[in-house]
Amino acid sequence: MARARNGSRFANRGVVLLALLMALVLGGIALMAGSQVESVARQRAREQELLFVGDQYRKAIMRYYVGAPPGTRRTLPAKLEDLLDDDRYPIPVHHLRRLYPDPITGSTDWGLLRAADRIVGVYSQSDKLPIKQAGFSAREQQFNGAMTYRDWVFAATIRGVTPVPDPKAPGQPGPAPNPPFDPTR
Repeated sequence: MARARNGSRFANRGVVLLALLMALVLGGIALMAGSQVESVARQRAREQELLFVGDQYRKAIMRYYVGAPPGTRRTLPAKLEDLLDDDRYPIPVHHLRRLYPDPITGSTDWGLLRAADRIVGVYSQSDKLPIKQAGFSAREQQFNGAMTYRDWVFAATIRGVTPVPDPKAPGQPGPAPNPPFDPTR
């Protein structure tokens, strides 16, 4: 009889060990699913930040262009740093508080859209597929269905200016379904 008792005690230990192992496996699966959800949430937050930062660059480029001192020709910035300290005035004007990094890549190395040797817009250098594919504001409709973040071009709309991607940039934005510029405007 003592032997039968001992056998059932070992069997109970085996069941408890199996239950503990299954609980660990299920906990690991739940953690993996949770981290994947968190990763998507972080990516969506970066996309929202890219939309904000890109719009800040677009607005700063427009302010630089429109804000030419009286009696001088309107011009676009030659480099992004010109948006920080516009030295066309006796006291420099700040069209942008700081050079924002690209939220997707984390780098301050933006792709530049140029007209001649002047900057008209910026775009991310990332080749990742955006999560957001629709539901953009009227100003950003050309982002609908973009294949990469590189296709999200934030450019000032200026009559008579035909922008081209910077030839020195390693990657170029792909063709946008709706060009960000309307030369007839």
